[in-house]
Amino acid sequence: MSERHDFHPTILREYDIRGIMGETLSPADARAIGRTFGTIVARKGGAKVAVGYDGRLSSPDLEAALVEGLTAAGIDVVRIGRGPTPMLYFAVYHCDADGGIMVTGSHNPPSHNGFKIMLGKASFFGADIQELGRMAAAGDWVSGAGTATEIPVMDDYVARILKDADVPREMAVVWDAGNGAAGEALVKICAKLPGRHVLLYEDIDGTFPNHHPDPTVPENLADLIRTVRGTGADFGVAFDGDGDRIGVVDGEGRVLWGDQLITLLARDVLAENPGATIIADVKASKVLFDDIAAHGGKPLMWRTGHSMIKKKMVEEKSPFAGEMSGHIFFADRYYGYDDALYVGVRFLNLAARSDRSVAALRDGLAPVVNTPEIRFDCAEDRKFKVPDEIKARLKARGADFNDIDGVRVTTTDGWWLLRASNTQAVLVARCEAGDEAGLERLKAELAAELKASGVEADL
Repeated sequence: MSERHDFHPTILREYDIRGIMGETLSPADARAIGRTFGTIVARKGGAKVAVGYDGRLSSPDLEAALVEGLTAAGIDVVRIGRGPTPMLYFAVYHCDADGGIMVTGSHNPPSHNGFKIMLGKASFFGADIQELGRMAAAGDWVSGAGTATEIPVMDDYVARILKDADVPREMAVVWDAGNGAAGEALVKICAKLPGRHVLLYEDIDGTFPNHHPDPTVPENLADLIRTVRGTGADFGVAFDGDGDRIGVVDGEGRVLWGDQLITLLARDVLAENPGATIIADVKASKVLFDDIAAHGGKPLMWRTGHSMIKKKMVEEKSPFAGEMSGHIFFADRYYGYDDALYVGVRFLNLAARSDRSVAALRDGLAPVVNTPEIRFDCAEDRKFKVPDEIKARLKARGADFNDIDGVRVTTTDGWWLLRASNTQAVLVARCEAGDEAGLERLKAELAAELKASGVEADL
């Protein structure tokens, strides 16, 4: 490879490296990522990095180039093969590696791909990714002759998940892998679980022929909902393209949104860990934070982003955390990373132990009305400034707000949130109230603040 490498400026993101194959991303980029990250690991005294890849058509070529770059920096590579992102996280622990890189496009379209990175046991993100770009552009690399060894970990990974399965009564569950990278592991897990399990789209196919693998978008859950209702299942589970985000529907086919799912799981964790700190992102319902407190926990609102949440969990020694986006993290009996397959099994445990149906558990949550995430375009050079301008006006009039990530304003009606996306040129908004009239007032207030900053938004 050449003595230096420039990445397309759009691919070095906040939480990962991601681009469009043949346009902004190529095997040459993968090779440079390997060489640069390998240099970072080597300079920290490390020597071993685990590498995995998802089911996208471009992933094998990117993985091969990534391994070339890592070995050129003197790193010994553990190649775990194809599987979900949490299997790569597991491999870093299981193989005692000094870091890990997953080749994955996550929930993005088939033409996209990218890399999620761990340095040691922690996420590699933010300033670290920018520094990787700077080092590559400078050709700031070490040289060596590392090795590459294939070490399959799928069966060990599946066994580790099943170790925490505790299903006292048989249930009927529909699982939708969405042709994503979780499919093979899901087949192995369901074969060992008691009860009746119906699998949808478990064959891994990087063209995603049935539906897009993003369980936060209701239309992607249509087949799951239809099958749950048609088979009389107790509930259904869906995964994103690389198996680190989960979606759940109850036996009536109604979606349990991320914060509702976190609420039910948090109760379960708090029963075993009384007084524990439970973390959720700023997009989550007030119902969740109130419910954590009501069940003896310490609710902590934190910034959106799986890397941010994982770091905060370590700082707070939190056993459990989650995001509206379906990234859910168990440090209780597990490693603290986002593993949707593991979360699915823990939710099955909860459902099987309860004397109420999943639908009844959902109906038992405090009722609120809210908007989904509303996303609207905003130029990169304005998306962080707009929330700051709004915050300054709110502060001047003594409003009640939290500014841990954007601005979350509390009123007598409920709350509204505005934050900048870390991954796209968009602003993200959400509102929640006790009734429809209150929701309309919150939306009007948010729209007025946006307009004062020159942003027209259809809420």
